[in-house]
Amino acid sequence: MVTNLPAEAKARWVKYLEARTTEEKIRALEDFLSSVPKHKGTENLVAWVRRKLSELREELEESKKKRSGGPSFFVEKHGAAQVVLLGYTLSGKSSLFNALTNAKSRVTGLPYTTMFPVPGMVRYEDVQIQLIDTPPFVPEATSGKASWRAKLIGLARNADALLIVLDSTSDPVEQFRNIVEDLENAGIMLRKPRGRVQIERSKAYSGVRLAKMGKILDGTEEDVRKLLESYRVFNALVKIYGEVSLDDIEKALFEASVHKSSVTLLNKVDLAGSEVVEEQLKELKELAPYTQILPVSATSRLGLEAVPKYLFAVLELIRVYTKEPNSKEPSREPLVIPKGSTVEDAIKYIREEFLKYFKYARIWGPSAKYPGEKVGLDHVLSDGDIIEVRTQIRGI
Repeated sequence: MVTNLPAEAKARWVKYLEARTTEEKIRALEDFLSSVPKHKGTENLVAWVRRKLSELREELEESKKKRSGGPSFFVEKHGAAQVVLLGYTLSGKSSLFNALTNAKSRVTGLPYTTMFPVPGMVRYEDVQIQLIDTPPFVPEATSGKASWRAKLIGLARNADALLIVLDSTSDPVEQFRNIVEDLENAGIMLRKPRGRVQIERSKAYSGVRLAKMGKILDGTEEDVRKLLESYRVFNALVKIYGEVSLDDIEKALFEASVHKSSVTLLNKVDLAGSEVVEEQLKELKELAPYTQILPVSATSRLGLEAVPKYLFAVLELIRVYTKEPNSKEPSREPLVIPKGSTVEDAIKYIREEFLKYFKYARIWGPSAKYPGEKVGLDHVLSDGDIIEVRTQIRGI
């Protein structure tokens, strides 16, 4: 950024941070925006504030709809994870959703048919993943669609991963570029950033402390402290992962950028022709090596059988099966937890009380050196492991 905001603007920003209700946040942000000088150095900040105001107004509208029982854009998460579909109108998004989930999202062949999110479940082996069909994605500059777009961005930000749908008969490369650009402008990154910053403000911290799991490219720890103190942030823990700049640290004060893994479906390949599709796939893979691109057809179901497998892979989850001591068979339903989880993490999901009396665990499966290996809390689990927890007190 670095924006060099006047003291008045920084003071008004602090009032926004201290606001508790949505209405208070809206008023505080409006006051903050009015005090931000408009020049090239603040363009990104001004754009972010306007987007945030739009999201907050939508949030306020959503809460009113919930109280009145009206239709809502919010979808409660079910299953192992939630994946949101994004695609332009007439991309075949709803048809793909129906084919993958056997749900009934309305398909008419007319633009903007889907008006509200529709949930469904797709199964990968013994894991249920929630898919959300959404209204068509609209570019940021689309006239009259700002409210709609803000709701879509909210859904995407809340999701565990994204399923992007492109129409191979209508310039899919340009579609993809536009979607990625719009998401990044809203702080949703499909490509993993070189680094990230997390700022935890709390009076529990004495001064501004840094926890560096990476490095600052263009400044010192003292520069970071001065930057935060200029925003009247005097007690905070700043976690730095990877390589970051002072710009990245200042930006983290305003917005929390999030990374979303994704799978991209190139739809209608049966209509576009094999040579055209081959060239499109080549361009897309060169443009976006960070997303898995699959050629599919909703009508012929071409390629759809592979989609659940790739979704499970990008979600970076593992399945762990619990087994009671002296029992021969493990549970049929897996415990689905993040990749890299340890025995301690798994126990927290099973029953946290076990940690007080933990003695050891036995592991069967890919992470075990031999069947029934005795391990401690820091043992890292793998997909397909079976875990048996032993405690110091019998029956617990």
